[in-house]
Amino acid sequence: MRPESPVCPSLVAWGNAWLSGHVGLDEAADHVEAVGGPAVAGDVPLRKYLANLRAEGLSELRLALPAPGDPLGLSGPPPFNSAAVDAGQAAIAVLRDRNLGFVPLPDRRGSSYVGVRLEVHDAGPVRHDLPSLAEAERELSGAMRAATEALTSVDGPAQDRPELLGRGGELAPGYPGRAHRVSALATRLGAVLRLADERGLTSGQLAARAIALRDLDHAVRRALVAAHHAIFEPVRNQ
Repeated sequence: MRPESPVCPSLVAWGNAWLSGHVGLDEAADHVEAVGGPAVAGDVPLRKYLANLRAEGLSELRLALPAPGDPLGLSGPPPFNSAAVDAGQAAIAVLRDRNLGFVPLPDRRGSSYVGVRLEVHDAGPVRHDLPSLAEAERELSGAMRAATEALTSVDGPAQDRPELLGRGGELAPGYPGRAHRVSALATRLGAVLRLADERGLTSGQLAARAIALRDLDHAVRRALVAAHHAIFEPVRNQ
């Protein structure tokens, strides 16, 4: 499963919208399967699995968008962390007395069936050092300014601009407007990062660009995680 795939972000956004009463389970599952195809957790269809977790006290879903050396949103154990870093994403189900981690993999059965299989792992406790939405938005703005200054000082092939990349990053009903804006901006900047082209640059120019893009990638992932957790942020702050 590619890191830029929206399977885990969709599962977290629409799963939390369901848990907070803004949409029904069927609608939430339909949106997840719209981006990745039919979904199973282990060998259980997604709808049934989520309903079973609700009976076990499922209270929220959290997003992890790790990268090598930056386990954003992860708190172990090592098998789950390793699988999530390889996939570039994971979702964490917060239950009454334990947490479960989901890592998406392509599910191909036969020549025509293509869906998503969520590998189920034991997961560690919820991390509380993740940014709030306001903090993540400030970090993203700062990284955007720094990256713009660094990249405009490096001569090289022209890059695609965010305004040419269309829409994306929409959340589910129930999320605050600020979360929608931050998620959409971070998603579009993530697309810019994936389109970055290093051809024709010297080693020094590559180094300058690499630092700028690395810092922007870090801010983009933190902004997306914060946006997907924002539906419960007022509750946590009470």
